[in-house]
Amino acid sequence: MESRINEAIERHNKGYNCAQAVACTYCDLLGYDEDTVFRMLEGFGAGMGGMEATCGALSGAVALVGLKNSGGMDCSPRTKGGTYKITREMTKYFRETCGALSCRELKGVDTGCLLHSCEECVRDAARIAEEFLFSE
Repeated sequence: MESRINEAIERHNKGYNCAQAVACTYCDLLGYDEDTVFRMLEGFGAGMGGMEATCGALSGAVALVGLKNSGGMDCSPRTKGGTYKITREMTKYFRETCGALSCRELKGVDTGCLLHSCEECVRDAARIAEEFLFSE
């Protein structure tokens, strides 16, 4: 697969939140339509709507893990352990790359020290999604 990292950044620049920018860039590869994914992730931007929680870009990448790995309601007990494992690995890699997991910390709201811009988070979350989910 050719990298779509720049497409994710373009979506963010067009007004998609960080979660939407990442997940919508790759959802077609997993058989999902962009409008549904866009709607589903609307509340996950800005650290889940207020910079208090997990970075939206990472949330978008994690949503892709479920869309790719889950067997659905009938298979969930068999697939969720694998989904959790991939999510843990991606989260660890994101924290090592970006310096934090929460939007608030990444933006330096309390410290005044920006660790990672939204564009950088989108870029890195898209790169991580490509490495973990679409590298075959």
